[in-house]
Amino acid sequence: MKSITIKRTKAYFIDLAISTAVIGVAEYFLRKKVKNEAVHALVTPSVVMSTLECAQLLRSGQTVGYKKMGLVLESETGTDLSAGQLMKRIFYRDTFNSFLFIGNRRKFEKNDGKTLPHDFYAGTIVKEV
Repeated sequence: MKSITIKRTKAYFIDLAISTAVIGVAEYFLRKKVKNEAVHALVTPSVVMSTLECAQLLRSGQTVGYKKMGLVLESETGTDLSAGQLMKRIFYRDTFNSFLFIGNRRKFEKNDGKTLPHDFYAGTIVKEV
């Protein structure tokens, strides 16, 4: 694995830990209002993590994990990141990336780990600061 890919993985786990804490608090309050367990198991974690990630990336191009690891997310064209671009990136990462990694592990990383398939799909690139 390339150095930047290792940093990206560590940043993802940092962000996952933060979103897990936020999910725990959100579920504490939602349990009283929503009785359906499917909402708590599927919807709440996805919505909370995606919202946190989008808000942070739109504001500064970095999540807490990216900042800690010295990474920044930018658009390939040099324009500001858009919400649609970020949602495409998150959706693709959470749905198709596993299949692509299993299917062709050697070609998964491109551009020394700066571009993974979900970055290519959304037109983003991760750079070291």
